Amino acid sequence: MLALLSLVAASSCDLNEVPVDTATNAAVFGSESGLELYTNSFYDLLPNTDVGVFQDDDNSDLVARNGVDTYLAINALSPITSSGWSWSDLRNINYFIENAEKSPVSTKTHYIGVARFFRALFYFEKVKRFGDVPWIDKTIEVTDEAKLYSKRDNRFDVMDNVLADLNYAIENITLTSDPSVTRITKNVARAYKTRICLFEASLRKYHTQYNKQATANTWYEEVVKEANSITGFTLHEGPALDRAYRDLFIAKTAFTDETILSVALSASLQVFSSANRRFISPTYGNRPSLTRRFINTYLNLDGTPFTSKTGYQTTPFVEEVKNRDLRLKQTIRVGDYKRTENGIPVVAPPNFSQTYTGYQPIKWSYDERFPFDDESRNDNAHIIMRWGEVLLNKAEALAELNKMTATDWTATIGALRKRAGITGATLTTVPTVADPYMVAFFNGKFTNPVLLEVLRDRGVEMVFEGLRPDDLRRWKLGELFQSAPMNGMYVPALGEYDLNSDGKKDVYFYQGTKPTSTTPGIAFVDVSPSTAVGRLQLSNGTSGEVMWNPGPREWADKKYLYPIPETDRTRNPDLGQNPGW
Repeated sequence: MLALLSLVAASSCDLNEVPVDTATNAAVFGSESGLELYTNSFYDLLPNTDVGVFQDDDNSDLVARNGVDTYLAINALSPITSSGWSWSDLRNINYFIENAEKSPVSTKTHYIGVARFFRALFYFEKVKRFGDVPWIDKTIEVTDEAKLYSKRDNRFDVMDNVLADLNYAIENITLTSDPSVTRITKNVARAYKTRICLFEASLRKYHTQYNKQATANTWYEEVVKEANSITGFTLHEGPALDRAYRDLFIAKTAFTDETILSVALSASLQVFSSANRRFISPTYGNRPSLTRRFINTYLNLDGTPFTSKTGYQTTPFVEEVKNRDLRLKQTIRVGDYKRTENGIPVVAPPNFSQTYTGYQPIKWSYDERFPFDDESRNDNAHIIMRWGEVLLNKAEALAELNKMTATDWTATIGALRKRAGITGATLTTVPTVADPYMVAFFNGKFTNPVLLEVLRDRGVEMVFEGLRPDDLRRWKLGELFQSAPMNGMYVPALGEYDLNSDGKKDVYFYQGTKPTSTTPGIAFVDVSPSTAVGRLQLSNGTSGEVMWNPGPREWADKKYLYPIPETDRTRNPDLGQNPGW
């Protein structure tokens, strides 16, 4: 932008100058550097790095969190409180496309491809949120009241246009790789296409009120086709499998073997995220903790379901985390996990001053306490698209199409499980028997054994990467937002417990008067009977699973779409309103 201002300032010295808007237009659209400079403004559409994709899953069936978001709180979401009906970013993109198409620059189609990628991304987010939206592919003049105050277009027609924009981007973006994995490349567009097409396919299949089931497979096929066209990526394995998965999310510079797109953070430029504070601070953010219902889906290292073990329901924390999928110990605190304070390693079991369930996340957080836990100072790369997701998108599409072969399984779910240290036939053999735990986990919605195992790995692999809420919505499983229990580790009886087998008690569960303990730093957890919001209980009174009460949650099917904000409907009554609102 500074370069652009300099060009405009220089032109103002000419006594025979053309109007300023014309001079600016020529400076931008008359050179490749100008086109590139303009397209840089579109990157603001990517996910915010402070809150990050890592917080989106807080509103899902996998996470116990502090409080209840407006989306799920009773009577909190309404046309009055709704937001998101903003179109300034679209005008910026359309203005660029219109002018770039008239540019004499020979490489202009690359930059138009980047713009159309971002337009597809913009509209995908709008359609997910509101359903029918007006399709606008040109800048609207303030005098064009017919367009300014037009009705919304059918969301399926809009998604056809989104697909056309993505295909144009894939065809015309010339950048195929980027060492910084921060630029929009042909492979980025392809990877996003697998995500967007998977969402659209599932919505058409499971939201039967639209009567679009017959068109779902066409979109699933697009997922498979585009995933197969992506080259140059593999799963990051690093020097050791028991760190490879987590290393992806705490690296300052994104690993280029698996990362397809990221946002680079920088301490020197004062560009940070708040990952540590949001996961660890007891007073900042949502204090998210994974639920036992979800933790149970992690396989044993030999590839068998943990829930196939007799007595799994009453297995204490120290035992249940042993010999499990290596992603578990790289996602939450278990066993010998350590953090550092002033450079000194300190054993760090689950801390009930910070976690509600005992399953305390570490996936995006540095192990160093200072200054990251107390300030928003994380500068680890913010990954927003990676090869692991593409493999899962492809696997789900193949399962839905009933086209999964042993070769496909080995290259997708098998590869992810192999990176997670899992062994046995599960790496190469397509499953034929549905796991009853997984059937119940999805309320009986899915019974296909292949699809159920794909979805098991999707949850485990992608947790805290911002996909779960959209997954529930596209599968039409919104009821899980409300009904999924916020349960935690199993506690056999009141008393003190060592959560990492180091010989030191870490937590004291009690009822009534707070007891005394000789263990310094032990966390006291009052589980006295109560129905109050913000209290922990044990499911069986003086024993059982830890149960967190964040407050009442409410689901209604109208929430698959947000209401059109009332202020915007006042300006344009022809927008109408979404069903139920």
